[in-house]
Amino acid sequence: MNYTCFFKQKLSRDPETPLYSFTELPVRGSVNKILMTGPKMNEFGANATTYLMFSDIVASGEKKAAAECRYQFRLDRWNCPEESIMTQKSRLSATQEASFVQSILAAGIMHTLTRRCSLGHFSDCGCDDSKKGKRGGHNWLWSGCSDDVRFSARVSKQLIDSLEKGKDALASMKLHNNEVGRMAVRKTMKTICKCHGVSGSCTTKTCWRQLANFRRVGYYLKKRYFKSLHVNFQEGKLGEWNVASGQGLSLVSKTDLVYLEKSPDYCKQNVSLAIKGTLNRECKRPNKSEKISKWERRSCQRLCLSCGYRIKHWTEEVLVSCHCKFLWCCAVKCRKCLEKTDKYSCRK
Repeated sequence: MNYTCFFKQKLSRDPETPLYSFTELPVRGSVNKILMTGPKMNEFGANATTYLMFSDIVASGEKKAAAECRYQFRLDRWNCPEESIMTQKSRLSATQEASFVQSILAAGIMHTLTRRCSLGHFSDCGCDDSKKGKRGGHNWLWSGCSDDVRFSARVSKQLIDSLEKGKDALASMKLHNNEVGRMAVRKTMKTICKCHGVSGSCTTKTCWRQLANFRRVGYYLKKRYFKSLHVNFQEGKLGEWNVASGQGLSLVSKTDLVYLEKSPDYCKQNVSLAIKGTLNRECKRPNKSEKISKWERRSCQRLCLSCGYRIKHWTEEVLVSCHCKFLWCCAVKCRKCLEKTDKYSCRK
C-alpha cells in the first residue's frame, strides 16, 4: 500500500485538491489524537491537520525506505524498483522481496517519527527519560536525551498497522513484517556515553540511547531477508510446516521476516509482473584501487552469467580531483584529472 497516497486521499474533498497544503502545517503538534482515535476520520474531521502532519512523516519515511531498499539491492537480480515501494498491491506482494519492502517501510516511518520527536516537532514527545538517573553499569548512569523509540513504535504501529483490514494470510504477513521493521530500529540503536571527572579522568559516565544511521537498519534487515522464512497460514497463525517432526506448524520468531510465495525468475523480463530482468544491468568486479565485499565481487556471476548473459567490459573516463594542495589559510586547491574506470554490464 502507498501510505502517502492513502493519507492524501483521506484528507481531500477531491482526490486532486487537498484540504491543506503541507506549508500550512504547524511546526509543533499533538499526537494524542492519533493514539485515542486511530487513523479513522471523516472527510471534514477535526483531526485533518494532525493527519496532514503525519502524512508528511509517512512521505519522508517512505522516501528514506525507498532509497535504502535500492541501495541494499543495487547488485541483486531484483533491485527494488520504484513500483515495489509505491504500491504493495501487486502480484509480488507475498514474496521474499515483499517481506523486505514491508519491513523497511515500517522502519523508515518509525525512524522518521523518532527523529521528529527528538527535534521537538511534537508537544507530547521528546526524550525518553524512563531510565534517567538509574545505574546502567559500573561507574555509569543513564542520563541525557535518549531517543523515544517506545513512543514512536506505538504511534507508527497504530498509524500503519490499522490500515490492514483483513485477517487473512497476506494481512498477517504484512503485520508480522511491519513489526520486524520496527524491531530493527530498536535493535540497531547505539549507546552514547560522556565522561565526567577531573582532567577527563572519566571517573563516572553518563549514557543515553540514540538512533543508528538508517543505513545500519538497512543492513540489519538485509541480513534478516537472507534468513527469511517461507511460511504457511493455518488457524490464523503463520508458521513453518514441520513435516519431519509431524508437529504441524512451528511458530516463527518475532525477528524473522516471513513470506508466503516463492519468488519468480528475476533474470528475464516479465511485463505482467513488472519484472525488468537483468539485461544491461551493471555489475562490479574487483580492482586494485577499490575494496569491495564478497557479495559485490560475485555480482557479475549473479546478474549476468547465472542468468544466461555474457559480461561486457569497457572503460569510461571521469573527471576527478587530483594534485590537491593545502593553501594557508584555509583552503584546499585541486586540479581536475581524467581517470579511467572499468565498467561491466550484462549483455546478450
